[in-house]
Amino acid sequence: MSAVISPSINSNVVHEAEAQRQYARLKLPAKIRYYTPQGQELEAPLLDLSVGGFSFAPGNHLLHEGQYCRGKLMFEVEGIGFAMDVEFQVRSLAGGKRAGCEFHHLRQREQAALRYLISSFLSGELINVGDLISTLQRENFTKPRKGVDGAPTGIFGRMRAAGLSLVIFLIGVAACTYVLYQLYDIYFITHADSAQVAVPGQQVSMPREGAVQALVKVGDTVAKGAPVGTFSSNMMDVLKGVLPTEDLTPDNLQRLFGKTFQGTLTSPCDCRVTAQLIGDGQTAGKGAPVFLLSPVDAVATVEARFPYRSFDELQPGTAVDFVVAGETAERSGRITTLALQDGGLASDIRVMIQPDEPLATELAKRPVDVRIPPLGGMFDARLAAEGEMLASKLLPASETAAGQ
Repeated sequence: MSAVISPSINSNVVHEAEAQRQYARLKLPAKIRYYTPQGQELEAPLLDLSVGGFSFAPGNHLLHEGQYCRGKLMFEVEGIGFAMDVEFQVRSLAGGKRAGCEFHHLRQREQAALRYLISSFLSGELINVGDLISTLQRENFTKPRKGVDGAPTGIFGRMRAAGLSLVIFLIGVAACTYVLYQLYDIYFITHADSAQVAVPGQQVSMPREGAVQALVKVGDTVAKGAPVGTFSSNMMDVLKGVLPTEDLTPDNLQRLFGKTFQGTLTSPCDCRVTAQLIGDGQTAGKGAPVFLLSPVDAVATVEARFPYRSFDELQPGTAVDFVVAGETAERSGRITTLALQDGGLASDIRVMIQPDEPLATELAKRPVDVRIPPLGGMFDARLAAEGEMLASKLLPASETAAGQ
């Protein structure tokens, strides 16, 4: 006994070879309302529908192959009419019974709506208005990429792409180098909390309150007893506490009110002026330092303050690098003495640094950035030596000598 099993056929699906048609065609209950070239508005039921086109029964001979028309596809979803504006071209005609049409300039929203209707019909799901509106609101298509048409890229386009890639690569390398340097600076280099150029010398202070006027400038050499500046004070302040009470009459006070007392500031030694601490015309109180003087043969050093946790690295003879404010060149030196701040128990260590090259005494009181390189500077010295070796190989000998 044999039985022949025939598969069930869905009459609503139009079966065609995949090579002949790109989209599947379905028979959906819909209508097309279109306008003829003569201006007539006609309406006809659809025979089938796909994302690429549709066919309908025109019932007249007003259309011809190749003709472009505009119209509206009319659907009814849950009792609500839904119209879609379309442009199409008549591709085939079978008398007045069937006209095959192809969509033109179909927008992405219309394509998404057609795909939803067709996929829901094929899967047997109910079509509702909510899902249709949600489909129209979604962004169902990605933006096209540039150059997807397969056209070859010109030489300028390739150069521009290569240049952009090189710039991005260099930016990435620079950012990575900066991050690595910052990590190296934080975890491997010991920094001083504060530092300044120290010059041994004497100070010239104000004997009383008054306005200062300098007679010398920084860097000048003055002899012992030579005037370095003048000051002027109000006579009332000078004689305050000196005049007896019976002399403090209104007439005497009025005469003293407008008078000033002039004084001179002199040098206590044969020195060089290293700093002027109070500007010309400014008022200074009694005992305030005005000038900083140092012996002619004085040597400037660097005084730095390090945290106590850096005790293991702060040893006499330790090499340090420092940069004086106002200069760009890095200098080197060595630690000579160590002491606790103020000579007692403190959380800071005071360090005196002797520069390898002499410092000008005019740099007194300038802030300094002091750092201790790891391994006593061996890494930095080796890196500098390798850089010089590489430069000597890449550059001609004459350019290397000129650069040195």
